[in-house]
This record gives sequence, C-alpha cells and structure tokens, in this order.
Amino acid sequence: MKKKFAAVATAAGLFALLAACTTTTGGTAAAPATGPMGFFVTSAGSGKGADLGGLAGADAHCQQLATAAGAGGRTWRAYLSVAPTMPGGTSPGVPAVNARDRIGSGPWHNAKGVLIARDVGHLHDGNNISKDTALDERGNLVRGRGDNPNEHDMLTGSRADGTAFAPQTDTTCKAWTHSGPDGSAVVGHHDRNGPLPENWAKSWNFSHQTSGCTQQGLVSTGGAGRFYCFAR
Repeated sequence: MKKKFAAVATAAGLFALLAACTTTTGGTAAAPATGPMGFFVTSAGSGKGADLGGLAGADAHCQQLATAAGAGGRTWRAYLSVAPTMPGGTSPGVPAVNARDRIGSGPWHNAKGVLIARDVGHLHDGNNISKDTALDERGNLVRGRGDNPNEHDMLTGSRADGTAFAPQTDTTCKAWTHSGPDGSAVVGHHDRNGPLPENWAKSWNFSHQTSGCTQQGLVSTGGAGRFYCFAR
C-alpha cells in the first residue's frame, strides 16, 4: 500500500512539474520572461517624413539601428503594411503586404529583456506594449502624450489585427515612398494614450491618420516618423 501511495505521489509531482513548464493553452511551452532584444521603437525616423525608402528601406533602417546596438546578428523587419494595388489595364495588381506576416513568430523582448509578446496572436491581443516597455534599440524611453514634444505616433499603415487597408485611401504614404503634403499614413500610439478613452486612442498600431506625409505633417499629429522593428 505504501508503495502504491509513493507511486501516486511521484506521478502527481511529475504532472505538476510538466504543468509548470507549459501554458494552459494546448501545452505549448511558455515564452521566457526575459530574453535577447527582438523588438524596439526606432530611435529616429528616416528624416524624410513617411518616405522610408519603401519596405526595403524601412527594414534596412531597423537592421542598421539593431546592428549599432549590438543586435545585428538577427534579421530585423519593420512593422509596416502596404495596401494592395488593384488590377487595371495590363497590370494584374499586387497583393497586400501585412505587417503581421513580416515579423516572424516571436517571442519578442525589448532592449531590457522584458517580454513584449509571446507570438503573433498575443501581439495583436493582450501584448505588453506600453510607454514603459516600448523602448528604442538603446533601451531609452520614447516620448509620449504629455511630453514635449509628443512622439507617440508610430507609423504602421495597419489595422488592429496587423493587416493592410483597402487601396481606396492612402494609408501608407504611397507605400512608404512619399514625403509630400498630400496622402497620409495610419499610426498607432506606443504609450497607449490619447485624447479620449476610446479603443482607437489606446491602440498601439491603429489609432488615426497623419496630416500629410511630410516630416512636419507627422510632427503636427504627435509623431516623428518612428516605427516598430521586430526580429524574425
């Protein structure tokens, strides 16, 4: 009888250990609470408003900043979407590019090792992005609402689920290649703070459109041409 109870106790202990090493959703291993930097807000934009040199230029900017911060051994991508191009004439059209599909599978930690999101699903539903955690590549806080100047607008061109908009309205300043007064880009608020207590005011990736695509236009709505970078 004692042997039977000992076996049961051993099995129970093993089960508890396994449970502690897994999440409650399907037994998937939990993301570590700390880890190497896989997410940051750019310490500076391109300096040319929303003209980032397209997605390739934005990715290169992420890679350059990460390299300067000692994290260049990973492949970095900008969290930016681009709307599709509708077919017309001899053009077959171009599919949309979704920010959520560009950034890998996670998990992602900031420059101080704090977990931002376990995976793409968590990033878009329940992430840990806030003014205290959405740091630049050097681990510095980024100015938000209430600071002077306010730079909480992050270029994304994305809806709340990380996908691109329909092409009828410019939401990416002509696929991140335009810095003129016309057009606009969708931005989110890295500090989750806005003028009203509505969801759009607290969204990290889908809050409002900018006033044009110039550097001054981005500044006038609370930004500086910064954006998010993720390691794949």
